[in-house]
Amino acid sequence: MQNRFSAGARLLGLSLALLLAGSLTACAPEKQTWKLTGPTMGTAYHITVVDVPTAVVQAELQAAIDAELDAVNQEMSTYIPDSELMRFNGAPVGEAVAVSPHLAEVVGRALEIYQHSDGAFDVTVGPLVNLWGFGPKPEPETIPGDAEIAALLEVIGSDALVLDGPNLTRTRPVQIDLSAIAKGHGVDRVADLLASRGIANYLVEVGGELRTAGVNPQGQPWRIGVERPSAGQVVQKPIAVSGKAVATSGDYRNYYERDGKRYAHTIDPRTGRPVEHRLASVTVIADTCAEADGYATALNVIGAEEALKLAEQQQLAVFLLVKTDSGFEERASSAFQPYLESQGR
Repeated sequence: MQNRFSAGARLLGLSLALLLAGSLTACAPEKQTWKLTGPTMGTAYHITVVDVPTAVVQAELQAAIDAELDAVNQEMSTYIPDSELMRFNGAPVGEAVAVSPHLAEVVGRALEIYQHSDGAFDVTVGPLVNLWGFGPKPEPETIPGDAEIAALLEVIGSDALVLDGPNLTRTRPVQIDLSAIAKGHGVDRVADLLASRGIANYLVEVGGELRTAGVNPQGQPWRIGVERPSAGQVVQKPIAVSGKAVATSGDYRNYYERDGKRYAHTIDPRTGRPVEHRLASVTVIADTCAEADGYATALNVIGAEEALKLAEQQQLAVFLLVKTDSGFEERASSAFQPYLESQGR
């Protein structure tokens, strides 16, 4: 079944993550390594675990991973009619709904990023995404008019969501879509599952969002490559990311043109229109993948200058690729500099 988690401002910006885990390090004897993969959230997961404890059985571990990701889907998918999220979306406006700890955690993180980004990250933006033809409906034959956009701007907005402990309430008839943060949360859930089984060395990736711990099969820090826009799977910047989560967002692959103008799939919830800046991709490194996932989307909305300001305010490790007339310019926040400086190590 198709899943809304695969839509929105996401891209496989972390190119060849599993390949790079070995190819960017010096040769060394390999430890026992398992590679696990399967479908989830409209995409696929790829997991590498290294030096697995003898008590762990591979088939049982994969079954547990599948069950954990199925649980995330059942809680947060907009494509499962009876998911917990869809039940909330169908509840009466103004009614406080008791939600699970996981859903409360993700909505709480989304509201935090919404506030920090002055509304650039908004999990209620779905109607505008659909209006511009980047949701389940095809591209519109004509560009949306001012009146249509204004009408939706009156309704959407995460300020209509009130989270009070386990209780979540809508003060307006907004619909929550967690596609820009739930994949990251799913990565975190799998990482926590692996840690609970005593697995200290792993790389978990779902649709380009990933989290690592320990060392790779060669006994070296995990390294991934940030993909260069419009150049296929060409590594723009290899970085060591052991013990961290990484997410990338960009708009250079999903767009359409009308009358010679390009309309990107990244919609600014504050204006109701596709972004028009020259920021091509944003890579965020954080402790959790949910945080990296959400902030990557928010920063991609606001553009390079504002993205760096927000990164400095929140002490985020952020790497930007900005389109220029001759190619792409690299920019990075202060917290990202140590990753650049460690490339040669």
